[in-house]
Amino acid sequence: MLKCDFANLQREVALLEQSGATVLHLDVMDGNFVPNLSYGAMVIESLRSTTRLPFDAHLMIADPERYLDDYLQAGCELITVHIEAVPDPRRVLRRIREAGAGAGLALNPGTPVAAITDYLGECDLVLVMSVQPGFGGQKFQPVALEKLRELRRRLPPETLLSVDGGIGPGTIAATAAAGADLFVAGSAIFDTSDYHQSLRELRRLAEGAAHSAPSH
Repeated sequence: MLKCDFANLQREVALLEQSGATVLHLDVMDGNFVPNLSYGAMVIESLRSTTRLPFDAHLMIADPERYLDDYLQAGCELITVHIEAVPDPRRVLRRIREAGAGAGLALNPGTPVAAITDYLGECDLVLVMSVQPGFGGQKFQPVALEKLRELRRRLPPETLLSVDGGIGPGTIAATAAAGADLFVAGSAIFDTSDYHQSLRELRRLAEGAAHSAPSH
């Protein structure tokens, strides 16, 4: 939810839900951790009553633990923080879980998987960034594929492996084959005239690649 029409946010959410979206990925940016501003817990809370879709809050912010309660109270089912913002994220991940939400940990393209391996047991979701966070519409960075493969080998099946950045018809199959099972798509949906058709095509490509990929 970064490239959507913010003047018609409720309508956008309704269109996504009607089109078969399963999760709403909410990009929270503070102009500090990333060089862009988006929206915060107040906007997310206002959306909570408009849909039953799960909210996946991606906190691209410095000191996320300071604002954690706001996003929990806003109704987010998943909350993801960055290893680059919280070098020792164990406490914040546990706080998220103790509050009844799923805890996610993200890593940027330049951050090795080794930086998060000590914390994988605290995660319900791991998010591999395939672009530098901050702006939508960026080109997919293939470095994400090896990270996805390594993480899928290390993670139990029940831990969600997500990928974010440049995901579209030309990249989603490769990420699915590498082990991703949650795909954050922005431009590939919002820049099209038919959300339902776009989502259906992305799902077809991802499922086809996942079924044909060797077991991880």
